[in-house]
Amino acid sequence: MFSNLSTIFTTKPTGQGTGLGLSLSLSYDIVKAHGGELKVETRPGEETTFIITL
Repeated sequence: MFSNLSTIFTTKPTGQGTGLGLSLSLSYDIVKAHGGELKVETRPGEETTFIITL
């Protein structure tokens, strides 16, 4: 699904990003601010899982 997973937590101009928008970037910042970690595991064409650890 994602060709470069390292960029999914950043924001990009409309039409140039992954389509996840600002929500994922904000979620990442909030989790990091609380000393946590937000990870993504993906199997292209099957599933993507986001894991939040606080």
